[in-house]
Amino acid sequence: MARSVKKGPFIQEALMKKVQGMNARSEKKVVKTWSRASTVLPDFVGHTFAVHNGNKFIPVYVTENMVGHKLGEFAPTRLFRGHTAAGKAADAKAKPAPAAAPAKGGK
Repeated sequence: MARSVKKGPFIQEALMKKVQGMNARSEKKVVKTWSRASTVLPDFVGHTFAVHNGNKFIPVYVTENMVGHKLGEFAPTRLFRGHTAAGKAADAKAKPAPAAAPAKGGK
């Protein structure tokens, strides 16, 4: 469910102050943040944010296309290594189909 228009976008106060200060000084340096939930505003365009992904900080350079999205969308938290065709084939060969149990003769 989307956030109410009446409330406005969420931006961490400290992050907004840092960006406004950098814009006033025409400064471009990396801003380190843990606030993945902060919405990207037009003021952020051209700045680089180091967004925490739970393990390390991922540098995110903000462009116009990113406005309205959350910073966390651009710093993935999970590492996807992919599905390997060789891995699937090896697994199929390693696990042969179970053989039928031998019938027991009763006395």
